[in-house]
Amino acid sequence: MSTTLLIARRELSAYLRSWTGYVIIAVMLAVDGLLFNAFVLGGNDKRSSEVVSQFFLVSSIIVMIASVFVSMRTLAEERQTGTINLLYSSPISDRQIVMGKFLSAFLFLALFVLSTVYMPLLVLVNGKVSYGHLAAGYTGLLLLGSASIAIGTFGSTLARSQIVAAVVSAVLLTALGCLWYVSRVSERPMNDILSALALHGIHFQPFQQGIVHTRDVVYYLAITYVALFGATRVLEARRWK
Repeated sequence: MSTTLLIARRELSAYLRSWTGYVIIAVMLAVDGLLFNAFVLGGNDKRSSEVVSQFFLVSSIIVMIASVFVSMRTLAEERQTGTINLLYSSPISDRQIVMGKFLSAFLFLALFVLSTVYMPLLVLVNGKVSYGHLAAGYTGLLLLGSASIAIGTFGSTLARSQIVAAVVSAVLLTALGCLWYVSRVSERPMNDILSALALHGIHFQPFQQGIVHTRDVVYYLAITYVALFGATRVLEARRWK
């Protein structure tokens, strides 16, 4: 575990030292703020709970998009620069490499997620906010971010460059997200299966409304585990090529 944390600390410091990381946070905050002002606060009068709920809906999409750009450099950059051979020759297991890279990317994404807290708190100017609703919503955003970063890490292990990694990750996330919409035009029992597998939809809606269900927590943790397990196996296969 200490080796994993050392890798995570090294990679996180790399995010914070480079201008790319700050650009990603700045752009995502700007987009989130604009959408919050235009679609969440705009329009007819809304109840405070509706505004907060819509904020989490908009932020969930931003989190998935941000995860693509944050995770694309995790392992694809190592292959692109040729430093992957140094990792292979070091006394570090593939699992430790994947977990260290994942933790650094997730912590960086968490910084972005938590930096948006001022937006729902603006509702306090003219309304009331349930702190339990905020806690549940941000729990959902972090769980969704964890699953998205894990999928992005898996996509990064498949690619030879960061651009390709971003494309692969975006395709995987879009496919999992669109399962919710496909399930709505499918018949039983296929629609139940597709909606249960969808990354968004029924699994994020309870968090959006301020409710935490164990099944949804387990789902996002399971997606994270499966994606990281796949990334580890891909890295192992590439090591022996």
